[in-house]
This record gives sequence, C-alpha cells and structure tokens, in this order.
Amino acid sequence: MFTLLKKEVKSFLSSLIGYIVIVVFLLINGLFLWVFPMQFNLLDFGYASLDNLFMLAPFVFLFLIPAITMSFFADEKRTGTIELLMTKPLSDMQVIMAKYLAGLALVVFALIPTLIYYYSVYRLGLPPGNIDVGGTWGSYLGLLFLGAGFLSIGLFSSSVTNNQIVAFLLSLFLCGFVYIGFEFIYSFNLFGPIDLFIQQLGISAHYSSMSRGVIDSRDVLYFLSLIALFLLLTKVSLESRKW
Repeated sequence: MFTLLKKEVKSFLSSLIGYIVIVVFLLINGLFLWVFPMQFNLLDFGYASLDNLFMLAPFVFLFLIPAITMSFFADEKRTGTIELLMTKPLSDMQVIMAKYLAGLALVVFALIPTLIYYYSVYRLGLPPGNIDVGGTWGSYLGLLFLGAGFLSIGLFSSSVTNNQIVAFLLSLFLCGFVYIGFEFIYSFNLFGPIDLFIQQLGISAHYSSMSRGVIDSRDVLYFLSLIALFLLLTKVSLESRKW
C-alpha cells in the first residue's frame, strides 16, 4: 500500500496537476484576502483575524478537490488499467486508502503555505500577536477535516463512473450539498423538532463549531464517520464490478 501511496504522491508532484492545485488555491485565497477590495480583504477588515480565510477556503476546496479526485478511478476505468491495479497483491480498501492519503497529502501541501498568512496577521496585530490563536488552529484543523471529507466524497464519485467530467460534477454536487445543503433545509424550519438534527448532518455546523477553537469530540466523530461512510461506499462501488 505504501508503494502505491508513494507512486500516487509522486505522480502529483511530477506532473503539473499537484502544482496547479496548490498555486490556484493560494492564488485565489491570496487575491481575495490581500488584493481585492472586498469584504474578505484582511487589510480592510480592521481586526487581526484569519476568519475570512476560513470562510473562503471551503468554497475554493469545493471546486479544487473534485478536480483532484475526478481522475482517481474514472481515468483508471476509462483506460482499462483498473483491472491491472486490482490484480496487485492489495485489497480494494488498501488501493482506496493509498489514493485517498495521496489526495490528503496534496491538501496538506496546499494548506502549509497559508501559514504565511497567519504569521503576517500575527505580526500586523496591535500589539503584535493580538490574534485568537486557539480559534485559528481550531479553524485549520476544521479545514483539514473538511478537505478530508470532500476527498472521500470525490473518491466515491470517481469510482462510480469512467467519465472524469461526470465524476467532477457529481463530486461538486455531493460536496456542495453535504456542506451547505442541510443548512438550507434547516433554515426553512420545515421539520419542527428534528430541524436541529438535520442541521447537524451537514459539514457547515461542525466546521463552524471547530472554528471557534473548541475541539468537540462530536465534531471529530462526525468527520471521521463521514469519511468512513464514503470510503466504504467507494469500496462497494469498486466491488460491484465483480457482480
């Protein structure tokens, strides 16, 4: 499994895909946070806070992560190499985990350079260091979990089709729905006593909770359950080729 993981990571870093994803993520966030005179601009915000980064980054991930994962299995199916891959002395879950962890490594690589933003805001505070450190690191952890959740959804989407565009659109829809769809349903107040339960089914409520700097075990369990569910669905999808 580690050999396949190393191969997947190397394939990202030896091609333009990995670098394009990282550069696009940093460029979009950088322009909105430091250049464009909009509500996200940190210099116009008036407070030493990275809240705008953590509001903007999930929507950037919403498009970038499906773009990363759309070829994971769809391209293997299209070219016929999926059968060769599955004949290796690895279980289906080991293959899935290798691809998943490779994608997660790329997400981490994209997040690491944003620590420059943290250092900049830390130094720009009055006095320097006047920033909610706990809330910031909680938000980083929440963003990592959010990216990990999107990756598992994207992996599943790629496993159900051999068309990369279809995989991208399906992943975009599912990630968007799980992120903000349940919030919209909750806002309509249609289900009375279970409205709050419906809200808790979405990523947004748990991501917001972690962004306050309080790491609640319920939020961590939610993300781990979401990731496990879609990885399991991916396994079922791949096994269906044998039926």
